[in-house]
Amino acid sequence: DPQQLMTTRALTLDAISVGAVFMGANTYIGNAPNFMVKSIAEEAGVAMPSFFGYIVRYTLPVLGPVFALTTWLFFI
Repeated sequence: DPQQLMTTRALTLDAISVGAVFMGANTYIGNAPNFMVKSIAEEAGVAMPSFFGYIVRYTLPVLGPVFALTTWLFFI
């Protein structure tokens, strides 16, 4: 119910919105433009990490703290 999400359940709507906006970059698959850029870079001969390589190199050390900071800023 949109009316309930905009009033009594506004925090739930905030969480959904923040998750969609900030966390789509956590994987290549989570964001279509990221996957497109990966494909174009690979065609140009640029070495790109695999799905799990991306998670280990960038998601955990970079986006994990960004997720924690975003959570702290918006919800605590």
